[in-house]
Amino acid sequence: MSGFLPEGTTTWVPGLIILIGMLGIVVPVLPGLLLTLLGVLIWAIDMPGTTPWVIFGLCCVWFAAGLAGQYLIPGKRLKADGVGTGSLVIAALCGIAGMFLIPVVGFFVGFVLGLFVLAYLPQRDGAVAWRRTKAALKAIMTSIGIELIAAVLIAVTWVVGVVIT
Repeated sequence: MSGFLPEGTTTWVPGLIILIGMLGIVVPVLPGLLLTLLGVLIWAIDMPGTTPWVIFGLCCVWFAAGLAGQYLIPGKRLKADGVGTGSLVIAALCGIAGMFLIPVVGFFVGFVLGLFVLAYLPQRDGAVAWRRTKAALKAIMTSIGIELIAAVLIAVTWVVGVVIT
């Protein structure tokens, strides 16, 4: 045994953690991007030499870029379209309530409905509310896309590290 993982699992256990992390980005239940980085960290700890740590350091850069991008880029769009952070938090709470009311799709239905109602109430204008709701959904999809790109870069960097070590 070279590290803390059992013999023969040095590659597939971190790979499985990375895969679960990537699925956690698409199905927002798990901290996906963090799990992908954790998979690489476990691999680096278990491998001898400095190359795995260089690979992990590069993955940390992808992680930081992904975090920064997923908050900065969509945030600018949301502010421009008049959607505040408070509205997103309340909509997320509506989404959580929706999970208990409607199995499988309840979070998404509750989230969208919460966004729409919050945008509708101040002006009582359905067109404005729908425009803001669409802007928020686009921003969320952009955020998920940025996070997924960062996770894919982490995974590809890790695969290159596995091949060269």
